[in-house]
Amino acid sequence: MTQVDTAESAQDDRNRQGTGSGTGRAGAGVRRAALVVARPELWRRGPLLTASALLLGLVMLLHGSVPNRVGQLGSLMETFLPWFGLFVPVLLAGALWRRSASAVVALVLPVTVWLNLFGGLLGDRSHAGGDLALVSHNVGADNPDPAATARDLVASGADVLALEEITPEATGTYEKELAGTYPFHAVRGTVGLWSRLPLSDTRRVDIDMDYGPLAHTKPVDTTATRALRTTVTTDRGPLVVYVAHLASVRVTPRDGFGTAQRDRGVQAIGRAVAAERNERVVLLGDLNGTLDDRAFSGLGARMTSAQDAAGDGFGFTWPTWFPMARIDQILVRGVRPESSWVLPATGSDHLPVAARISW
Repeated sequence: MTQVDTAESAQDDRNRQGTGSGTGRAGAGVRRAALVVARPELWRRGPLLTASALLLGLVMLLHGSVPNRVGQLGSLMETFLPWFGLFVPVLLAGALWRRSASAVVALVLPVTVWLNLFGGLLGDRSHAGGDLALVSHNVGADNPDPAATARDLVASGADVLALEEITPEATGTYEKELAGTYPFHAVRGTVGLWSRLPLSDTRRVDIDMDYGPLAHTKPVDTTATRALRTTVTTDRGPLVVYVAHLASVRVTPRDGFGTAQRDRGVQAIGRAVAAERNERVVLLGDLNGTLDDRAFSGLGARMTSAQDAAGDGFGFTWPTWFPMARIDQILVRGVRPESSWVLPATGSDHLPVAARISW
């Protein structure tokens, strides 16, 4: 054997030894990890963390079964349901600190449930194009500069613009600032619609804001109207548009999550939409509730959320300083949402919402 052959043989031996030792180290590491996980005390640690993780998953999974009998607790929880996912990293940190294998495994349940509920909203679902641009905005009764808000909305490029919470003092300002871009408009009470296209058959919609045993005997106060219905004439046929500002909700020690008037409004709008003979319908407005809230299940079954179908992310709109819920909605029937997004803040405590739709 030559000197070269001897050197090559020695190198091959070293390579085989290195490979073997590497495989051995990896195998030893796996064995050590298995022994650590198999230690009984790791599975007994953190029973409270384990129970909390399982409870979190079950609450999200069975949120529709949480009763509303006491303070509308179910609806309150569903309003902020996406935020329940924040408990996962907190529980995970606790599980790692306590070295609780059972708590780590238990977290699989809430993670799976949350992703099943909201994972589809994490990506961008928008498409290019669209025949009509829609914008809706609760402009805020306390808006310090309605003229600036109107100019911001014109810059959005909307073809159809819905405004809610218009005060009598600000109505003239909005009409003046929007007139150059939108030759057609209709205002009923505190809601209005401005359009580049002709409007017809405009009327107020009763959303049961005032109810009780003598409600039918009271005269209609048109200045307090908070919903309207109109028809936009497009080159593809009529588009029925509803603009609504449903009753506000409050959390109080006595009543809990007070939604009674809002829920009646949801039902009234739902009945109106169900009775529409026109195939294409759009609902724009501040509905003071998220579509996760069970009160909106009937309306959600009849109409499609533009944000859910073609948005990017959750599209939270309220409050402006730290949006936590999407209570401003663009819902459609008979048309296809191509894109949906949230516009920059104005002088209101709500963010404007926008969408493009196609036939």
